[in-house]
Amino acid sequence: MKTTLSFFVLLISNIVLSQGPSNLIASNNFSFNDSRSSSKSIDANGFKFELLDAGVNTKYSEIGSGFFRNKLIMVSSKKIGGLAKIDPNTNEAFKDLFCLNIDKNGSLSLPLLFSRILNTKNSEDQLTFSPDQKTVYYTRSSKENSMEYKLYKAVLEEDSHGNWINEELLSINKTNVSIENPFMSPKGDKLYFSSNMPESVGGYDLYVSNINADGSLSTPENLGSTINTLSDEKYPSLSIDSKYLYFSSKGHSNLGGFDLFTSKILNNGYRTPRNMGNTINTRYDEIAYFLAAKNKGYVSSNRPNGKGGFDIYTVTNDEIIQTIKGKVLDLETKIKLPNTLVILKDEEGNEISRQLTKADATYNFDVIPYESYSITTQKDGFKDGDFKFTTTRSYKTSYTRDLKLLTTEPVIEKVEDELRIVLENIYFDFNKWGVKEESFISLNKVVKVLKEHPEMKLVINAHTDNKGRDSYNLSLSKKRAASAVTYLINNGINKSRLQYKGYGETKPKVDCKNNCTDENLQANRRVEFVIIE
Repeated sequence: MKTTLSFFVLLISNIVLSQGPSNLIASNNFSFNDSRSSSKSIDANGFKFELLDAGVNTKYSEIGSGFFRNKLIMVSSKKIGGLAKIDPNTNEAFKDLFCLNIDKNGSLSLPLLFSRILNTKNSEDQLTFSPDQKTVYYTRSSKENSMEYKLYKAVLEEDSHGNWINEELLSINKTNVSIENPFMSPKGDKLYFSSNMPESVGGYDLYVSNINADGSLSTPENLGSTINTLSDEKYPSLSIDSKYLYFSSKGHSNLGGFDLFTSKILNNGYRTPRNMGNTINTRYDEIAYFLAAKNKGYVSSNRPNGKGGFDIYTVTNDEIIQTIKGKVLDLETKIKLPNTLVILKDEEGNEISRQLTKADATYNFDVIPYESYSITTQKDGFKDGDFKFTTTRSYKTSYTRDLKLLTTEPVIEKVEDELRIVLENIYFDFNKWGVKEESFISLNKVVKVLKEHPEMKLVINAHTDNKGRDSYNLSLSKKRAASAVTYLINNGINKSRLQYKGYGETKPKVDCKNNCTDENLQANRRVEFVIIE
């Protein structure tokens, strides 16, 4: 029967809600606690998928299986010739493997039989290839027992055009056990699959085996109760960066039938799976989600308005990007803290991005829905901050969170044969002598020490770098030292306890002359608090 190609577009788009920033009380552990949707009201869940009929579907079932040499491999029960045998369990022909060319837009060509070796008189099913595409793992059932699949391995003959040799029934197969939907990790070190092994939590569970150097598999490991439910889990696959597991399940929070789920792969297991939302899932079955690029791939579904049993759809995902933003402030005074290093990390502490706050002390990071993050801060004179949060909204939005830092205590110690109050640098505007607001916090530490030691006297010494005229730098340093003294007096310290002196560029901390780096110049621009009594 000749299939008429048509492109019936099935577009399911979510309604993108907008919401203003959420201002929350600061703490070292925080989250944005919008409750997850129930199964009756699953929304986009942070995904915005668009589906398009792949143009290769027939009145029979077509299910994507993986990629080989820039071709999509498809499993189909479409009849080839008039002698095709019917599987009494499915009322369709026994399945064969087909390959389809993919154009630059993701559209597929007319299918051709994939391999005269891998296609047999039995029923073929899913397959997966090693990264070098020289090894294939595939599943096959016999016509006598078409619902029980066994896992095989074969290798590509050197310099051949698709001649698969050394077919091998793998040792992890067991009697009365079906192994299905194999998927090799992008690194080629693990094989994921579904199976109804006796230790399964439900009917079919997801498993993983390490791939040994000779291509054999280690003892299968059940992915555990976070992933597997009392219902069936099938069709595992991974994101291109191997950070996320995708799979189909009849369990978890579900719209009906098999839904697609994703779970972040952690060092110690898997995060609770998230339904991939109503822009891709329906109350019918969605299975075999394979990515060809970061946000583009294929999915198979038996939803209405298709051509047959299961149809293949091309699928794109426009990521829903959210933001986390705010200011970095001193906890006690609420003074803004520019020049703070702010680092965004994932939940396992891996750095995603970093910023240095500018004059307005703000930070701003892009984040994605339903992820756990931490923000760490580093600033001279302050304790390192660590703020955890989770993005719990499913739509484009912005979270606002001010990060409030604790100051370190001032230290009295000997430096260069002088007893000093040692603290972070005092900042001034360029070519000016007024103390910047952020340095009020540092000067407050000096005030605290002096009040705790009423007999203590100080001399405040100010230094500049060697940029500019000597006489100008000397004058500037005297004015800056005087400004620091004025601040201390205005905050309750008797002027009789204070002296000051400006040295200009005459006493550099780093004697770099005309070869100073920015770091050298910064080190030389300093104010010292020397204890004289």
